[in-house]
Amino acid sequence: QVQLVESGGGLVQPGGSLRLSCAASGFTFNTYVMRWYRQAPGKERALVAAIDTSGIGTYADSVKGRFTISRDNAKNTVFLQMDNLKPEDTAVYYCKAYHWDGTNHWGQGTQVTVSS
Repeated sequence: QVQLVESGGGLVQPGGSLRLSCAASGFTFNTYVMRWYRQAPGKERALVAAIDTSGIGTYADSVKGRFTISRDNAKNTVFLQMDNLKPEDTAVYYCKAYHWDGTNHWGQGTQVTVSS
C-alpha cells in the first residue's frame, strides 16, 4: 500500500523555521522525483521545491534562498527545511512522488501557519 505521510507543520512566528518531513512507503522511493507543493486558502496548489533522484534540488522563486529540500533514500523520507518564514508562506504543504512513467502519489498535507 502506497503511503506518503507529511509531518512537522505548525504555527511559527515570522522569521522562524520549520522542518517538514514526508515518509514514504509502498513504492521504490529512490526512483521517484519528490516534490513539495503548497496550497493557500483561495489559491491553486503550487510547486515549492523538487528534488530529483540524484539529489539535485530546484525551487520556486518565492522560496529560493529560504527553503532547502533534501532526501534520505535509506529512510525513504524527503524533507523541506523552511527558514525565515513569512506570513505568505502560510498554506497546507503536500509532498508528491513523481515517476518518469507518469505515476504520482500524494500525501495528505500538513498545515503551516506563519503568524505573530
